[in-house]
Amino acid sequence: MAKGKDLKPHIGIFGRRNNGKSSIINLMVNQEVAIVSPEPGTTTDPVKKSIEIFGIGPAIIIDTAGIDDTGELGEKRVEKSLQAIKTIDCAILVITENQFGFYEKELIKQFREHQVPYLILHNKSDLQALEPITRERIGEFSKATVIDFTTTNQLGLEKLIAELKRTIPETVYQKPSLLGGIVEPGGVVLLVTPIDSEAPDGRMILPQVMAIRDVLDNDCICVVLKETNLEQYFREGMPRPQLVVTDSQAFGFVSKVVPADVPLTSFSIVFARLRGDFEHYLQGTPALSKLEEGDKVLILESCTHQVSCVDIGRHKLPRWIREYTGKDIHCDIVAGLAQITDIHDYKLVIQCGGCVVTRKQLINRLQPAVNAGIAVSNYGMAIAWMNGIFDRVTQPFHKLYQQQ
Repeated sequence: MAKGKDLKPHIGIFGRRNNGKSSIINLMVNQEVAIVSPEPGTTTDPVKKSIEIFGIGPAIIIDTAGIDDTGELGEKRVEKSLQAIKTIDCAILVITENQFGFYEKELIKQFREHQVPYLILHNKSDLQALEPITRERIGEFSKATVIDFTTTNQLGLEKLIAELKRTIPETVYQKPSLLGGIVEPGGVVLLVTPIDSEAPDGRMILPQVMAIRDVLDNDCICVVLKETNLEQYFREGMPRPQLVVTDSQAFGFVSKVVPADVPLTSFSIVFARLRGDFEHYLQGTPALSKLEEGDKVLILESCTHQVSCVDIGRHKLPRWIREYTGKDIHCDIVAGLAQITDIHDYKLVIQCGGCVVTRKQLINRLQPAVNAGIAVSNYGMAIAWMNGIFDRVTQPFHKLYQQQ
């Protein structure tokens, strides 16, 4: 399953083999996108499909293998199904024939552990309806909504969609503002966007594009320029910006040019507030000053891309950390949403901005480190700390949190 490449709400469908999970997906998307067969175990790896849900908008449905799969290969399928829980915003647990036991309870435990809201669907009710005793047994273990359902007609589909809308957190599909509460309508927001060898040909990177749109959505005036024009902007008496947002890699230069009384931050830090674990980043970033000789730092990228000699995660950050600490610090890097093993080996975890993943995916990715008491930071905050401007570039967000 290609994880983390779509920012829409992710809905996972889980249950035992042959419970009709794929048929439910086909009904929801109104086409046969998932293979349906009476043979148990038809679905192997998790499969993603786009869907439009009225009142929610575009979403991603993830069909998973049966949680009761057996054998060596079956165990691997189950493991992938369980891994999918870390990437979703909402789950549908499918049961049939009034079966609610070990497998269902284990799934619910996983939903709870990863704070995934869920509902329970008793499928194939045209063959065997949900019995009161089953509903009572479920109620003793879970407070989730239970729906008696069949895919033989669309009468129950509206109820399912309505329950999904109630179950999925609104924050998942209501698009929060990057700069809301930080900028005021009518003001100028200056975006400093260096164009180096890492920049894609002929276009802006996603954080820059989203920032431009968000500035306009906040009824501000957006000015975009390269760092090489920044001194000219202030020298020629252009409108004074109420906020400057720069690429974190340019912090060293930009922070010296932008007047001290003009708020300054970076695209990476803006995304940390929107999609990352902002509070833990604030607490964990100072750990950079406590690294000792031979310590290990884990650097997490959310996307995969071709690497050059100026790649920030694989080359610049490790070099800057060694230069800042004056110590031989070992840096490992993990790209995509691959599972992290041996998390206790690291003294610090540094996460990228996360522009291509959902907040749920990013938070779950960092959770093992947070649970283990390991400091976490992100690219922008780490670079700011090493440039001695951490307090300055996080100050706009401190004010925002104080207002809440």
